[in-house]
Amino acid sequence: MTDAPMREVVQRGLWYEEFEEGVRYLHRPGRTVTEADNVLFTTLTMNPQPLHLDAAWSAGQPFGQRLVNSLFTLSTLVGQSVGQLTQGTLVANLGFGEVAFPHPVFVGDTLYGESVVTSKRESASRPGQGLVVLAHTARNQDGVVVATASRTMLVWTREAGERQPAAGGAASA
Repeated sequence: MTDAPMREVVQRGLWYEEFEEGVRYLHRPGRTVTEADNVLFTTLTMNPQPLHLDAAWSAGQPFGQRLVNSLFTLSTLVGQSVGQLTQGTLVANLGFGEVAFPHPVFVGDTLYGESVVTSKRESASRPGQGLVVLAHTARNQDGVVVATASRTMLVWTREAGERQPAAGGAASA
C-alpha cells in the first residue's frame, strides 16, 4: 500500500463532445412500478383521475384495471437517463416534443429506458455549451414500447464544464 493520495472519480453524465449521434444508450437497471408509486405520484400532482386511483371503477373501464399515471412513466424514463447522460453536465432542460404513450403501464410492470442522440450542435449564443436532442423510449418487461419523447437540452462542453463547481460537494484540491 502506498501513501500516495487516492485518485477520485466522480460519477457524471456526458460532456457535449461525448454525445454521439445515432448511438442508443440503454439505461439500467429497470424500475418496477408499485401501487405506492402510482398513488403517491398521482396525489402529489393533485390529479384526481379515478383511472389511476379507483380500482373498482377502473375494473369496468376498457383496460379492466388502473393505469399508471403517464406522467410518472415519462418522469421515470427521463430520470433513468440522468446518471448515464446528464448528471452534473446538464445546463438546462429546454423542452419536450412528440410525447406519446402507445401502450398502458400497469402496477407491476418494469420500465426500461433508452435514449438515442438524434442531433447536436454547439450553441451560437452560449459559449461552452451545446444543444443535444434525445429520442427517449420506455419499454415494459415484454419489450413493448410504453412511452416515447423527444427532449432538447443544453449541456456543458468539457472545458467549460470542468471549470464549474462539482455537483453535490466542494471541489477537491
